[in-house]
Formats: sequence, C-alpha cells, structure tokens
Amino acid sequence: MPNSRGRFVILKIVIAVMLAAVLFRMFNLQIIQGEQYSEVAASRLTSNIVEKAPRGEILDTYGTPLVTNKVGYSVVMQRSTKTDEELNYMIKKLVDILTVNGCDYYDSLPITFEPYGFQFEDNNGDGSINDEMASWFENNKYKNSSSNPITPDMTAQQVMDAYKKIYRVSPEYSEEAQRGIVGIRYEADLRGFSQTSPFTVAENVSVDVVTQIKERQNEFVGVSVINDYVREYAKPGLATHVLGRIGMIDSKKYELWKNDGYGMNDVVGIEGIELWAEKYLRGVDGTAGSLKKVSGREVISMEDIDPIPGNYLVLTLDSELQQVLESSLEKNINQIRAQGGVKEKDGYDCNAGAAVVIEVKTGNVLAMGSYPTFDMTQFNDVDYYAMLNSDTSRPMFNRAVSGQYSPGSTFKPLTAIAAIQSGNLTLDEIIVDKGVYKKYDTYQPSCWIWNEYQMTHGAQDVTLAIENSCNYFFYEVGDRMGIDTLNEYAHKFGLGQLTGVELTEETAGNMANPEYKKQVETNITSRDWYKGDTLQAAIGQSYSLFTPIQLANYAATIANGGTRYKANLIKSIRSSEDGSIVKEFAPQVEEEIDLDEDVLAAIKDGMKKVVDEGSAADIFSGYAIQVGGKTGTAQVGNGSNNAVFIAYAPFNDPQIAVAVVLEHGVRGTNAGYVAKDIFDKYFNLAPQAVNPDGTQAAPPTAAPTAQPQQDNGLLR
Repeated sequence: MPNSRGRFVILKIVIAVMLAAVLFRMFNLQIIQGEQYSEVAASRLTSNIVEKAPRGEILDTYGTPLVTNKVGYSVVMQRSTKTDEELNYMIKKLVDILTVNGCDYYDSLPITFEPYGFQFEDNNGDGSINDEMASWFENNKYKNSSSNPITPDMTAQQVMDAYKKIYRVSPEYSEEAQRGIVGIRYEADLRGFSQTSPFTVAENVSVDVVTQIKERQNEFVGVSVINDYVREYAKPGLATHVLGRIGMIDSKKYELWKNDGYGMNDVVGIEGIELWAEKYLRGVDGTAGSLKKVSGREVISMEDIDPIPGNYLVLTLDSELQQVLESSLEKNINQIRAQGGVKEKDGYDCNAGAAVVIEVKTGNVLAMGSYPTFDMTQFNDVDYYAMLNSDTSRPMFNRAVSGQYSPGSTFKPLTAIAAIQSGNLTLDEIIVDKGVYKKYDTYQPSCWIWNEYQMTHGAQDVTLAIENSCNYFFYEVGDRMGIDTLNEYAHKFGLGQLTGVELTEETAGNMANPEYKKQVETNITSRDWYKGDTLQAAIGQSYSLFTPIQLANYAATIANGGTRYKANLIKSIRSSEDGSIVKEFAPQVEEEIDLDEDVLAAIKDGMKKVVDEGSAADIFSGYAIQVGGKTGTAQVGNGSNNAVFIAYAPFNDPQIAVAVVLEHGVRGTNAGYVAKDIFDKYFNLAPQAVNPDGTQAAPPTAAPTAQPQQDNGLLR
C-alpha cells in the first residue's frame, strides 16, 4: 500500500526531527547553558543563609574599646534569570532608594560621577597614581574584549562609554543613574556575582531602606536584607592610621586567601592593625536556615551552625595619651602655619606631621599619630572619600611609619657615639669651631651659628657640641671616621631599617651611603660619593631618610643604655569566647649595643644640656622632671625647613622616648612643644599655661632665620 508506506516514511521523518530537537535541547541545556542552569538548580536546592561571624574587637592597653561591632542591615543581591535591561532597571531603583536615604553602596569603579574623571588612590604612598592606574588597566577583564575593549589610552569618558555598552545600560537614564548602574555592575563583576554567589550591594543601611525594599519586594526579586555586623569606632578619628580600615576583599587578596575559606564578598582588613591581624580578627561564619543536598534520591537537612566570633586584640596604645598626642600635633601645626606668611620659609606651609611614643624598657608603642588624619565613620561617604583623595596633604598616609624624613641634628648623638666607639674621637678632645670648615677646597660648609650671626662656638668637647649642635665639630668627626662607620652604627640603632611594628605600611627608609646615592641620583655626573656627602651625613642630612618610629626607637635605645627592641603595638590576642590568651607579645631584643658607660654619660649629658640650657630650654624651663633631648632642623628641597625633635624622660630613669616631625615646621624647637604635651600627660604634670580668656597659651614660634646659603649646613 503506497499510501501506507509514504505515511510511514513521513512518520519516521517526524520522529527523527523530534528526536533531533530533543537532542539539541538537551545539548543546549547541558552543554551550552549547563553552568547557568546548574546554578539555578543549585540555588533551588540551597535555602541556607550564611550567618556572618563578627570580627574581633580592638582594645587599648587598659581594655578601653577602640573598635567594636554593632548589628546592622546589609542589602544582598542574587543573580536571577533577568535580562541585562531588567537587572539594570532594578539596580536603578535600588540606587534611588539608597541615595534618597543617604546610604552608601559598594562602588569601587575608579571614575567620578559626571564630569567623568579618573579617581585612583595612591596606595603605595609615592605621591603618584600613575602606577595604580597602569595596574588597573592591565588587570581589567575587558582589556581584550573584541567588541568593547578597555585600554590605557582611553579617557574616563571613553571608559564609561565602554562599560555602558558592556552592561547594556540604557541611554534613556540620566547620566547620574547610568553611573550608579555601571558602578554596581562593575562591583558585582569583581565579586563573582552569580546565581550561587550573592553580592553585597550595601551594608549598615537604615531601617527606612529595609522597609522600602520589603514593601516593594515584588520589584526586587533576588534582593534580600540580612543582619550583619558593622565596625563601630568608640572614639571616631582617634588612632585611625594605627587601627586601619576594612573593606571588600580585592582580587589579589582573594587569590592569596581563597584556600583559607575566603569568598569574593568577604570583608577583610585593608590597612593598619585590621590588615596585620586579619587571621586573628576574622571569625568563622555559621549558617542559618536549612541546607539541602541531593544524595541519590535522598534529601538531607543540615543542622544550623552558629558563627564563632574572631579573637579580640589588646594593643599597647594608651588611648588617653594617644588623644593628647593627636591634639597636640594638630594644635601646633595650625599655630605654626597661622603665624607664618610674614617672611620666606617661616612655616606658612606647615600642614602635616607625626609623633611616636615608645616605652624605653620594652619597645611597646604607647601612642602614635599622623596628621592630618580622617574619620573612619565617614570613610564610605562618596564626597568625604573624594575630599580625602584630592587633599594634597594626604590624610590617609601614615607618616609615623611610612613618612621618610632627614633627621637633621637629631642624628648628631649617633655621630658622636660612632666616632668615640670607633676610636676617632676621645671624650676629652677639644675641636675648635672656626665657622667655615675649610679642609677641602671644593666644598666648604659652615656652622649654623656662622650663617646666622657670623660667630663660632669656639672650643667644643663632645658634650658641648651636642648641646650647641655644632656643625663644625660633627663635620670633623664625620670626616675622620667615614661613611662606612656611620652606616655601621646607624644600623645598630635601627635607622634605615624596619622596626618590626605590626603595620604592613611601615617603610625602611635609608641611611646615606654610596650605593643608595647611585640608585637615586639621576645626574650621572653626580653619582660618585664625595667627601662632602659624608660631612652632610654626619649632621643628619645628605641621603639619610628615617621614619618617626625609627627616630623614637633610636632615642629609646640611647635612653636605656644600648638595648634596641622591636617596636610592638600588640599586647595580647585573646579568645572572644572565654578571654583566654591566644598569643602574648613579650619584649623582643633586636640588638645589644656595646656602649662604654662614660661615652653614654657624655652623650646623655649633652642631650640634657639641650633641654636645660640649649635650643629646647624655653620649652622645658623650670620643668618638673629632667628631660634629655635633641632638636633638629632639616632643610628640604622646597618650602620651610622640617622640625624634628627626639627626647626621653625622666632623665635619670627613662620610661618613655618621643620623636616628633613637623613638615615645614621651621625649626626643631617647634616640634618640642608636642613632646612636652606628651610628657605632661604621661607623667601627670601641670597643664600648659592658659590665656586670660581661658584658651591654651600659644607656644612661642622661633623667628625665621635668614636664607641660608647653599651647602652651609643646618640651622640649630
């Protein structure tokens, strides 16, 4: 039957087509879209919610809370089957709610709102964002995109246009709305946003935001509000650079830590103690709700797991002393600047500084501050962050451990120690200051007193030379021993090397030496090491650059007789569950310097005379305790001189050592007022005198000096 045979052929064709369609659909579902549908399936099988563990708290040495936690609300978004257009529309509505209620959201796209411009942070503190920008372009996931590549030659506007196309953002939205959508889509990209990997859009949002999202839940499919822990600062703005900050994990940290259980949405330490102690502060997350797994045909319900809080830290910082240090820095810097502007280089440009207090017999850091500073409670505010980022005084830069400064005349006690201990000077030897050091025809530097008054110090032994800060004396002894001996003793005292303090931002600085000069000197004809370089190094100039914490530790090493300790910020780490000690930090000796007692006595006597009769006498006249100290005035390339001061007290039984650096602070004496405020607080001494109106009396500022001639050395 022909018709039957034809119908049979047609039936086979139909079956074949249907089978092909089924096979294609299976291929499409399992191979082409397998990952997507696997995520969908997994999301349907998983109903558990991660319950975040609170980070450990941070306390001062007396148990006063500095950083704690509070329960807040976080907005979390999970990928659904929405198209790009639908997702963008939902994000726009979500941004509108957050913005109207004054809540910030995660957006690390380094481009400002319109008019578009790049906004990178100087992470390495080199004064430039060029390297950060180059790294961002190099690691951009769309740099090799066939349709919308993002390349280093693009302007911020062009980068924004590329992202709008990549994320299919409608041009019908306002520019502000488009920037908000792109920012969140960019952040979600970084966080591995998918159907099984939720993305935290915002944290610590207000109750109004929570209410509006809940009331309009049908508009926000895939968006949920969860309880979360938010860092709370008991004393906002205090010890900010020490405590550091937290933030979303970046791609580099994620690659390093992913095997330790970190996810792309985890909040981690970014800077300061928060970063150094990440492994201690981080808790163990729990789960809330039920977790279902398919095992053959069996469905298993998992028990809830309670989160375990992170350990808490007890620091060596005294928060009250820290407050005095920071307030004094701000007060004195502002006073110097306010009184400047009359003559050239008179402190009109003084706008920053740092100070460090170290316990002489342990190396514990009792206070450490950098000015200007910032308030972590406002850090996530877009406008506040933009202000910080554009401030030329760099408030986010921790000058106490990262700032590198010429020590000026505060280096002279070390030069004296090195000269005597190496046999290049005797305790009773007299060197006559002749004003101008004329040993070399091609380089003849002069003493500061000759520059200012056309006078000399006359006959000087080592104690008098320290008291009078006689450049001529130290030119001579520096020339005798040479740069290698100076380097040897600088290394013994920890200058030009890390102190070991628990801050990853610490830099080593450098002690002047021929090799370093070759590295930094761009003019090839000036790369050789000359005798004049050694003379300048001996008085604390040349290529020597030290951090304030190094200077404080150097002063502490002199004060305690030659024991250099590792600088330490942490007293103990304790369990948040029962308070038991997880780790305790004992004093750690880095070097025992063999110093003759009579040599040490002569050096200390000179430092005492600086305070009693010398350049710091006006500050400490009639002071309740005896202090040893040394002022330093370091010339800089542009602007007013830097002010540097090191000191320790009490003189006969030293307990603490202090170092202060004021950028463009005119002369070392000005830095001494900060040290005095610190001593007043620590030793519970009478406060500084007040004016009739009740305000604190302004410290006298040294009059600006005449413009020093090039190569004439340092002011006192």
